[in-house]
Amino acid sequence: MADRTNELDGGEAVLEAFRRLGTDYIVSSPGSEWGPLWEALARQRIGDKKGPAFLETWHENLAVNIATGYTLMTGRGQAVLLHAGVGLLHGAMGILTAQQGEVPMVVMSGESVSLGENPDMPIEPQWYGGLSVGGPERLIEPLVKHARQIASPFTIHDSIIRAGEMAERTPRGPVYLSISLEDMLHGWTPPQDARRVPPPPKVAPHPDEVAKIAALIRAAKNPVIVAEAAGRDSAAYAALVTLAEQLGAPVIGGINMWFTNFPTDHKLWLGAGEYGALPEADLVLLVGPRAPWYPAYRRPTKGPIVAIHDNPHKTHMVYQNLHADHYLEGDIASALNMLSAALPKGGDAAHAARRDRWHQAHEAYVATRAAEQAAARARPGIDPVTLAAMLGDALPADAIVVDETITHHPIVRRHLNFTRPQSYFRVFGGLGQGMGTALGVKLASRDRPVVLTAGDGGFLYNPIVQALGAAKQHGLPILIAVFNNGRYQAMKQGHVFHYPKGASVEADLFYGVHLDAPDFADFARPFGAWGGKADTPAELAKALPEALAATRAGRAAILNVAVTS
Repeated sequence: MADRTNELDGGEAVLEAFRRLGTDYIVSSPGSEWGPLWEALARQRIGDKKGPAFLETWHENLAVNIATGYTLMTGRGQAVLLHAGVGLLHGAMGILTAQQGEVPMVVMSGESVSLGENPDMPIEPQWYGGLSVGGPERLIEPLVKHARQIASPFTIHDSIIRAGEMAERTPRGPVYLSISLEDMLHGWTPPQDARRVPPPPKVAPHPDEVAKIAALIRAAKNPVIVAEAAGRDSAAYAALVTLAEQLGAPVIGGINMWFTNFPTDHKLWLGAGEYGALPEADLVLLVGPRAPWYPAYRRPTKGPIVAIHDNPHKTHMVYQNLHADHYLEGDIASALNMLSAALPKGGDAAHAARRDRWHQAHEAYVATRAAEQAAARARPGIDPVTLAAMLGDALPADAIVVDETITHHPIVRRHLNFTRPQSYFRVFGGLGQGMGTALGVKLASRDRPVVLTAGDGGFLYNPIVQALGAAKQHGLPILIAVFNNGRYQAMKQGHVFHYPKGASVEADLFYGVHLDAPDFADFARPFGAWGGKADTPAELAKALPEALAATRAGRAAILNVAVTS
């Protein structure tokens, strides 16, 4: 076999494409097909050449989730390299999560196509033994925007660039490419006119559409804003605050609020899923919608509904009913800023009265929340509301919460305060994606504390060992707060919902509910992380500052909290 030491090959083509895309990280759960890329990375490092860093993990799903979390913070899509067919399937849940969250990334895996039958290019025997699956793109096609096999060594470089550009376009999402080991081993000559790939442009709505919606707003006496995904972008977050203040209109977080859309201490904030103001609204601005109404058939207001989003209709959703009477399609920040520019700056007496009314409603919301916390603290043990409130009190203002709770999700978003953009992320997709997403968020925000909130059942769906290994290896100290009620509460709630007087209720006999898990704090010790348990509010008050101090010192932390429900 020829010595390839000094020959540029397809591995260099892969790396150069990611350089041109401006990729920060190649996140990978390694596979044996990636030797050509590793050789290119070694040349990059030895030659002190700029390019993406290689971040290695022990699990494919974790690799995809880390890329997701990093992109949620930075807005820039990253690269994920998985192994053959089995590795791709391991990463499928993370890829589904990225699809549902509209997170751009380039996902690649490889295999052998000659299977050792080419005497001029010997290949390791494992590929013939079953590692190659033949056309792996068919395994993942439903979960990505685009899935293709790179058909030639001469198209590697530009196929990856095309995939990266495609992933960043609306609707954003993962794009998958399969590449053969043989093509990566083939010689490659860099293009003479290689370009730095430009970022995707922000597409603004047409001025005529902005004028039409602005006219509706000027005519409205009682506009209300419902925000689901404005806070994905810090610029949209700021634009929403400006528009709400300009209108004197309240802001409500949608029931499927996945981001910090509005500061929770602002006097126009009425809470997440608190839809009491909608029946009287004569105009609803639905900002970043996905699934704001449930049941979907129930229209929440008689007034017109305006959906503002660059991609309001989600092709990955089986069913969606926004009840929108008007659409303002384009970059959310651009759309909101254009509306602000088209509306009067000063408020009249009616505007002042409306603003004061909603300020009073906010104060009532705050008082109700405080009363709930006081009642929870009076109950024995650690009520989930108490845990959320105490966590909120302990966290600094710049903390980021990644939330993977299920039954406790409404409590987390109600009783923690989020006063800055990009301070709250709800985990997309199925359970088991939280630890990796939180690690990716921390990778992009090393100077901010990052906390994962998870139920005990959801926590067990995560690749715990691999994630803690990544936290230690890459210096990503996150705090994991486990809401531990010793059961799959969602399973029981669903059962009782359909059979409120059934045999299980009468006999207190429930299947698929009980958990006999170890002390989650014990997982921390093999990785030099901090581990603690709290069974009482006093123990929780002691443990929280210790856990946060550990993360500031560079150690991950697991706080296992026994909650009463």
